[in-house]
Amino acid sequence: MSTLVELESIGVAFRTKLHMGSKRFWALENVSMRLNRGDRVGVIGRNGAGKSTLLRVIAGILSPDRGRIERANASCQLLSLSLGFLPHLSGRDNAILSGLLFGLSYRAIARCLPAILEFSELGDFFDEPISTYSTGMVSRLGFSVAMQVEPDILLIDEILSVGDAEFREKSGRALHDRMHNGTTVVLVAHDDEAIRRICTHALWIEHGRSIMYGKVSDVLHAYHQDTQPTAAVTVRT
Repeated sequence: MSTLVELESIGVAFRTKLHMGSKRFWALENVSMRLNRGDRVGVIGRNGAGKSTLLRVIAGILSPDRGRIERANASCQLLSLSLGFLPHLSGRDNAILSGLLFGLSYRAIARCLPAILEFSELGDFFDEPISTYSTGMVSRLGFSVAMQVEPDILLIDEILSVGDAEFREKSGRALHDRMHNGTTVVLVAHDDEAIRRICTHALWIEHGRSIMYGKVSDVLHAYHQDTQPTAAVTVRT
């Protein structure tokens, strides 16, 4: 089984103010994980634990301030509500722009627009500015565009936790289909059921540190028992 990304003792710090003498806040302090081809990893932890920062490190958007990261030659796509869309543009125009940013040609993304419209179920809103969209509508558009791209690694940041239950089920089925084609998935979610349904393993992080990495059932049980080990525990099987 080939390794796509390996992180060892990764730390990422942000300054609390813009000037150089300001105090640094460590969003990630000591996180280690190995992502193999075909893995489906759920990342859990409380708000502010560093989950979204971790996805940005894996995607290559952020460079760690300390630790080691090794990458194979693999494409990576981050799907997040906080990235990529311009509120004054329509859903259609944002879909085109997003597809271009994901590496599709204009012709390729133009051919995908009917499929994006159908999957997103946006109807006439597809040609309205997304500033008029609800959070759930934005997530539907983002997910629908992402399903037209075929990266080696798909990173999903909370986007499955918004919107109606019917679309969450629909997007989950689409992810399952994508996984059968060999796509590696890292999912950040507060929804235990989504983690259980989609993922084979889970990573628990708290205060920017790896706490436990292993089977989904084992990690979720330990997380909800709130038994935080003093050192990282790996029970991967």
